[in-house]
Amino acid sequence: MSASSNTAVSQTALFEFLARMGDNTLILGHRVSEWCGHSPALEEDIALSNTALDLIGQTQLWLALAGEVEGRGRSADNLAYLRDAREFRNVLLVERPNGDFGKTLMRQFLFDAWHFLTLKALCGSTDKRIAEIAEKASKEVAYHLDRSRDLIIRLGDGTAESHRRMQEALDDLWAYTGELFIGDASDTELSVAGIAPEPESLKAAWDELVGETLLEATLQKPADGFMHKGGKRGLHTEHMGFILAELQFLQRAYPGATW
Repeated sequence: MSASSNTAVSQTALFEFLARMGDNTLILGHRVSEWCGHSPALEEDIALSNTALDLIGQTQLWLALAGEVEGRGRSADNLAYLRDAREFRNVLLVERPNGDFGKTLMRQFLFDAWHFLTLKALCGSTDKRIAEIAEKASKEVAYHLDRSRDLIIRLGDGTAESHRRMQEALDDLWAYTGELFIGDASDTELSVAGIAPEPESLKAAWDELVGETLLEATLQKPADGFMHKGGKRGLHTEHMGFILAELQFLQRAYPGATW
């Protein structure tokens, strides 16, 4: 059953889900791309650039399908470059500033763990188009997770300085992870139709994966407490405006320009 012919769920709920997936990869991809030419080692410069390209490629697939489902003639480019901050549905975690190399890696790992589990579940979606995108993206994200997990362990269990930086990064970002598992009416609608999992259903597996990694990295897992949220509803931090000012500049300055 294709997304365009799906009558089991509302158009609004399906569009919301696709926008969330695409906006997460778009904003994180842009954030990671900021390291291009600035990484601490050439190998990391190449690896981070490739990660950013993977995420932007996935964005193209999610937002193209979102535009098709919406039925208003908006392309992936329109959705990426011509929406204002309140229309974006990415979680707050992915718009956090890069900080130092350790903080960028920690943000990547925390997201990769969720992303991998989400895509794995989506491979069994009753919507064929979503399952196909998830199948393709999951191969890339499996590599992202392997890489970020390995570096978290190496730096966490490395020198006193690298351990300190990784623990500080973890402590700073932890309060932004809860939003990944907060569901709403749209999520429930898609879950009932077998299209996508309820976000909270992934929490136990994510806790296990992250917990095992942090233990091996000799890092102390922060206690769950207050969690920032709002990004999935279009309520973003002050950082989002700066991201979009850079991301959307060319299209906004020269509307409709082509090569």
